[in-house]
Amino acid sequence: MSDVIKAETIYDAMGAVLTRWTMGSPAAPAASFWRAELGDDAVEAELRLLALSGQFLGTALTMEPSSSLRILPDIPALALPTVPETLRPLVRRILTTKKQGKVKTDLVHFLAARGWTMHPADWMPQADDDDAPDLYAGWRDWAAIAASDSAARRQTDDRLSAENWDDFWPAARKVALVELRRRDPSAARAVLEAKLAGETADTRWRLLSLLTERLSDEDLAFLEDVAANDRAPKVKALATSLLARLGRGPAAGEDTAELAGFFAVKTKGLLRRSRVVQAEPLKTAAQSLRRKALFDDADLTSFADALGLAPQELIAAWDWNTDQTADAALVDLIVATGADAQVSQAADAVSEHDATGLIISLAARLAPAERARHAEAALNARGIVSSWRN
Repeated sequence: MSDVIKAETIYDAMGAVLTRWTMGSPAAPAASFWRAELGDDAVEAELRLLALSGQFLGTALTMEPSSSLRILPDIPALALPTVPETLRPLVRRILTTKKQGKVKTDLVHFLAARGWTMHPADWMPQADDDDAPDLYAGWRDWAAIAASDSAARRQTDDRLSAENWDDFWPAARKVALVELRRRDPSAARAVLEAKLAGETADTRWRLLSLLTERLSDEDLAFLEDVAANDRAPKVKALATSLLARLGRGPAAGEDTAELAGFFAVKTKGLLRRSRVVQAEPLKTAAQSLRRKALFDDADLTSFADALGLAPQELIAAWDWNTDQTADAALVDLIVATGADAQVSQAADAVSEHDATGLIISLAARLAPAERARHAEAALNARGIVSSWRN
C-alpha cells in the first residue's frame, strides 16, 4: 500500500517538477520524497532528479487510451499489383517534392493506367477523395471505416439495389452504381430515384453526375423532378445541364438574348456563301465580365436558338481563334450542356483550327478512342510522334 501511495505522490509532483524545469528553475525542492536519493549537492541533485523522473515516467506509468480500442479490418488488396520496390523511392520523391494535390492525383492515375497501384505506406486516399481512381474504392472505404465509430465491414458482393444500398460503403457504392449504369441504365436510375433524396447535397451531386453514363431520354422525368425539387442549387444546376444535353434546356430568355447580342451572324464567301458567328469587340472590362456571367448561366441549345441557328450549325460557323476567351466559354458551354455528338463535332473543329488548349477541356466528354485520335493528331501536327518514332 505504501508503494502505491508513493507512486501517486511522485506522479502528482511531476507536474511541479516539469513546470520548474520549463521555467529554468531548479526542480529538486519539489521532489522532497527523493531527498535522500538526490543528495545535498544542488547540481548533482538536478541530474539525479532528471534520471529518476525519466525512469519513473517511462516505466512506472502506463498510458490508457481515452476510449475503447477497435480492431480495424486489414487494408484490402487491390485488383492491380503495387509499384515494384525498385520504383517506390522515386514515387515517394515525387510525392514529397510535388505539393500540389493535382500532381499527386495525376501520378496515381498515371500508375493505374499502366497497371500499378501505390503502396499503402507511401500513399492512401482519404474517404472523400473522389479524384482517386475507382480502383482505390476499397482503400477509401477502409479510411471511412477507420474514421467511423464502427469497424464492421459491410457486405459488397451483391448487385447494388435500393434494398442493399446501406450495405455498401460510399466508394464501393459509387463503383457499383457506375457498373450498374453501364449494364442496366434503367435499374441504376431506379436506385437513384429511391435513394438520392436521403443523401447530403455533395453526395447527391456526385451520384447524379453518374447519369452522364448512357444518358438518354428515359432519364428526362427523373432529371426534371430533381431540377424542380432538389434542395441544393448545385444539384438543380447539374440536373438542368443534363437536361440541356438531351435538348431539354430552358427556352431562350432575356439573358440568352443578351448573350447572343455579343455576337453577330455574318456571311462570307462570294460563290459559296456560308455563315460565320463572330464575337463583337468588347469595349470595357464590365462587358467582358457580363459576357462571362451570361455564358455561365446559358445552355448550348438556347444560345444557338437566340442566334437563329441549330447547335451543330453554331459550332460549324464559329469563328475560332479570333476571340480565345469566347472560344473557351463556348467549349465550356458545350462540355456542360452539349450532346455527345456536339462534343465530338467541337473536338473536330478545334483540332482543325488548332484552337490552343481547347481539346483538353473537351477530353473528359470524349470516348477513349476519340481522345487518342485527337492526341495523336496534335502530336503529329508538331512533328513530335514522327521524331520519336525515328
